[in-house]
Amino acid sequence: MSTKRKTSKIKINLSLSNLIIVLMITVFSIGASGCKSQKKLAKEAAQKEAEAKAIQIEKAKAELVKLLDDDNGMSLEEKERVLNRVKSMNLNDTEVNRLIAQVETKLAAEREALAANESSGDGEMKNLEQRLGQYFQAIANASSVSGANKSINEALNLFSSPDALVLIIISKSGDVKDYDRPTTIKKYLEYVKDQKKSINAIDNVIYDSQGKIKELELIKK
Repeated sequence: MSTKRKTSKIKINLSLSNLIIVLMITVFSIGASGCKSQKKLAKEAAQKEAEAKAIQIEKAKAELVKLLDDDNGMSLEEKERVLNRVKSMNLNDTEVNRLIAQVETKLAAEREALAANESSGDGEMKNLEQRLGQYFQAIANASSVSGANKSINEALNLFSSPDALVLIIISKSGDVKDYDRPTTIKKYLEYVKDQKKSINAIDNVIYDSQGKIKELELIKK
């Protein structure tokens, strides 16, 4: 009887041991499977990230190549905005960095050219205003009507139209100005001819897109 009980205990112990071993194997298998799944997910995430970066790099290169095209129709401000956006992406790609350097050199040259043109334009406008002042004096001091008319016609070539607006400032305090009755440049030049004197100086000039005077402000000397 005692032998049977011992045998039963041994069988039970063996069954428990087997069960524990099975459970341990199951847990290990689940853990190993989970680890493999995590590695797979990490690999897939890295692959997606690499693919997304590759797309960004190709897009950045296309934008930079466009900036190097002289016929892209973009203003200097727009080009600089695109360049700064690409640089902020920090792609750290050799080809992208090379294109960025080329674009920076090109835009720097464009900025210099624009500044030179603006400086030249300012000089041309100043020269034009000096010529207009000379015409005023020539009309006022003309020895004949025909001479005065000749100077009037030449002066009108500086304006967008004979009807270009002329405003004469009669008082000025800071930015506040009081004007006499508005007139046109044609009428004003005829007035100078009739009065035989030029009593007003140029205070401000507004130009149209063609560089012609479209509005003139004069102030009493």
